[in-house]
Amino acid sequence: MSGAVYGECCAPYHRGQADAPTAERLMRSRYSAFVVGDADYLLRTWHPSTRPASLELDPAVRWFRLDVLDRRGGGLLDDEGEVEFAAHYRMPPPTAGAKATASHQHERSRFARADGRWRYVDAV
Repeated sequence: MSGAVYGECCAPYHRGQADAPTAERLMRSRYSAFVVGDADYLLRTWHPSTRPASLELDPAVRWFRLDVLDRRGGGLLDDEGEVEFAAHYRMPPPTAGAKATASHQHERSRFARADGRWRYVDAV
């Protein structure tokens, strides 16, 4: 956990006021984009070679925790990097009276620089 609040950590990236300096910072900002429902930011930070034409986020999903498990490369002087993480979320109950379902997404994301900026490539 970075410990930084949204306004200090990721909001400047989402507003286009700065670019993430490392692959991990980009991954954290992309996670935050899922939390706040910013599909435009997710598309802007997707590598052109793998970027989908559009992206629809499910507003019912509530992302609540990110655990960074490992990182390889992706530093200030690197051109490629990988970040392994687990992103935890809750799905709404399927029927009235049922309980919400908690789960997580575990992946190793690959990042590369494009035009000098870190971009998400894909997950392995």
